[in-house]
Amino acid sequence: MSHQLPDVQASQPDVTVGLSQVGVTGVDKLVKIARDGKRPLILMAEFEVFVDLPSGRKGIDMSRNMQVIDEVLEAAVAEPTYRVEDMCGDAAERLLAKHDYTSKAEVRMTAELVLKEETPASNLPTQSTTNIIASAVATDEGTREEIGAEVVGMTVCPCSQGMSASRARDVLRDLDVDDDTVEEFLEQVPQPGHSQRGHATLTIETNGSPDVDLIDLVDVARDSMSARIYNLAKRPDEDHMTYHAHADAKFVEDCVRSMAEQVVEEFDHLADDAVVHMKQSNDESIHQHNAHAERVTPLGELRDEVATADRS
Repeated sequence: MSHQLPDVQASQPDVTVGLSQVGVTGVDKLVKIARDGKRPLILMAEFEVFVDLPSGRKGIDMSRNMQVIDEVLEAAVAEPTYRVEDMCGDAAERLLAKHDYTSKAEVRMTAELVLKEETPASNLPTQSTTNIIASAVATDEGTREEIGAEVVGMTVCPCSQGMSASRARDVLRDLDVDDDTVEEFLEQVPQPGHSQRGHATLTIETNGSPDVDLIDLVDVARDSMSARIYNLAKRPDEDHMTYHAHADAKFVEDCVRSMAEQVVEEFDHLADDAVVHMKQSNDESIHQHNAHAERVTPLGELRDEVATADRS
C-alpha cells in the first residue's frame, strides 16, 4: 500500500535562521561546447549549485538541483551551446523557477580547457591548459553571468634583478668599461632575478551574457605576466622565455595593473557596470611564502584610473 511521504524539508527548523547558500558541490558532468566550423570542445566540468533558504524552512529540495543540472546538460547536447556562462545562466534561472521559496539561485562551473599552440622560437606544435571559470546568479531582477580563466605563466622579481644589475655595473666599471657601454650592455642583456611561476585569474561579470571571447580573456591573463610558458620547450624556446621574462620583470602588483590596462583596451565595448575580477598569485622561488595581489572593480572605475595614469 502506498502512502504519502512527509515533506520534512518544508517543516520549520529548530533555529529559524536564513541561509545564503545551500546546495551541492563537486558535481562532475561532461559538457559539449559547439564552435562554428570547428569540432566541438569536450569538457569535463565540475559544478556547484546553490539557492538561498528562508529562515522558516528546514531544508531545500536537494534532488531538484541535480535534476536541473541534468536537464541543462541534456539540452546542451541536443542543441548547440556556444557559451558555458549561458549554460550556467540557464541552470540558475531553472533553479529559481523550481524553488518557489528562494530569492536567488547560483551556478558555478570550472573545467580544464586544452588549447593548441606553437612554441615561441622553434614553432613546434604543443598544447597548453587553462582553467575555465563560469558562473551565473539569477534573481527576480534578472541574471548576471561571469566568464573567465586561470592561467599559468612566469614572473621575474624587479628588486632582485635590480641588485644583480647593480653588481654587474660595479664589475664592468672595475674592468674600465665606460659608462655608456655599461648601460648599453645592461639594456641589451637583462640581468638575473629570482623567478616565480605565476597564476593569473581574470573574469568579467555582466547583466546577461558577457560579450567577450574566452580566448581573449586567456590571452590578456597570459600576457599580464613577465612571459608566457609552454609545455614543450627546445633550447631556443627556453632562451626565448628566459630572455623575455627578464626583459619584462614584474612584481605581483605589476601583473594585476598590466591586466587592468589590457582589459580597458581590449574590452572597450563593455558597459561601465561590468565587474572585472583580476587576481595574481606567485609561487615564490626563494621564499617559503607566496605573493598575492587582487582587484575587483566596475569597469567604469577601472577606465577612469587607467586614463588618469596615462595622463600623468
